[in-house]
Amino acid sequence: MMDIQEIFALAEKRAIEKRLPYAGALTPQEAYEILTASAGAQLIDVRTKAELELVGRVPSALHVEWAFYPGMVANPDFAAQLQAQLNQKNVDNNSVLMFLCRTGGRSHNAALVAESLGYQHAYNVLEGFEGDANEQKQRTLINGWKHAGLPWTN
Repeated sequence: MMDIQEIFALAEKRAIEKRLPYAGALTPQEAYEILTASAGAQLIDVRTKAELELVGRVPSALHVEWAFYPGMVANPDFAAQLQAQLNQKNVDNNSVLMFLCRTGGRSHNAALVAESLGYQHAYNVLEGFEGDANEQKQRTLINGWKHAGLPWTN
């Protein structure tokens, strides 16, 4: 297990390397370590409700859909819904926010939005919940939250 400050330093290094405007990028294991060690840290799952129901969810995560199923239609109220949930939880701009989606794309966009709203510690969870697909287009076998054996439920 890594020290939390080492994890934040790695995440920041990735942000610099990838030229990310938000605080950084975390592996699923790093995100879980922060979630369990930092009382104010929030994991926000931005997948669709259908994905949560069909594939699984992280029990402690907040949920704000980036897009809607079917059709993956963008959620025009994402920023307002995110802000409302964070306000309801009394989350301030200095809290650690970690965004999770299927593979890391939508969560990157969500971290951008959080940063634009003034959240100084927004992170993308790389690999996402399901991870990359193999040659047979199967997920959860290479990387991701589920592959890492981190807590999830149906």
